[in-house]
Amino acid sequence: MKDGFTIPSSPFLSLTVLASGSRGNCICIESEETAILVDAGFSCKELLRRMDITGLSPEKLSGIVLSHEHSDHVTGAGVLSRKFQIPVYGTSGTLDAAKNKTGILHRRKDITCGVPFAVGDLLIHPFSISHDAADPTGFTVSSGGVKIGIATDLGIATSLVKNHLKGCHALVLEANHCPAMLEKGPYPWSLKQRVKGRTGHLSNANARDLLGEIIHPALSCVVIAHISEKNNTPEKAGSVVAEALKSSRAKLVTACQQSPTDPIRLTSSPATCPCSDNAEFYQPDNLEFSFAN
Repeated sequence: MKDGFTIPSSPFLSLTVLASGSRGNCICIESEETAILVDAGFSCKELLRRMDITGLSPEKLSGIVLSHEHSDHVTGAGVLSRKFQIPVYGTSGTLDAAKNKTGILHRRKDITCGVPFAVGDLLIHPFSISHDAADPTGFTVSSGGVKIGIATDLGIATSLVKNHLKGCHALVLEANHCPAMLEKGPYPWSLKQRVKGRTGHLSNANARDLLGEIIHPALSCVVIAHISEKNNTPEKAGSVVAEALKSSRAKLVTACQQSPTDPIRLTSSPATCPCSDNAEFYQPDNLEFSFAN
């Protein structure tokens, strides 16, 4: 039993970022029995095309989990929900604010930051983040002793964020902008202030510093996400964030807008402790990590 839940345990988790950026965001997390999307920021047609590329059947989806109501995170959620009878999870603030973009959902599932919930064999912990939305949320997803953390669209990394991301075996972490490029870039002054503000987005250096505070020996992979196409480059983001991984064997992956990442498969051996929120119990040699072909 974990956090009041008795749920089955999966021998693996698979993480695929279908897209990440200001024009659309979607992450797939899949276990042996369950698959969820975290955000659905494209048309239903485009989401299905990207799922097909990665071999994910929409019929396997057990839920769509929304981080906040901005269009690049919710555009296809309503149509996909209705078409395939998929429940949509989000805080009341997010789901209410997204109504005019999602329309009627097949099934609405209200969640609360700080209160874990289960979808199939996945245990999901939602936590509050700082962004200019109604009730924005980050997530950790755990099963079988493997824990994945997702933190994008946040202006600052609070102690709460850091505490939730500790002990993750894989992270999807925002590295949105290079401050120098943002300053010299085409955005109007007001938008520049929004991006770099406390309810905006993490810079490359912010992401590096956050990672440096939560890195641990069992961290296998870091996916840098939500990279601005106008105020950053994958090369800049990667080079800065990599500074936090100099003494780590974790692999750094860059998510982009144009195409999905390769699936990242994390497999826990029976020797791995099932208490996924306690990093000190993990033995790095008991966790296998690979990119699927």
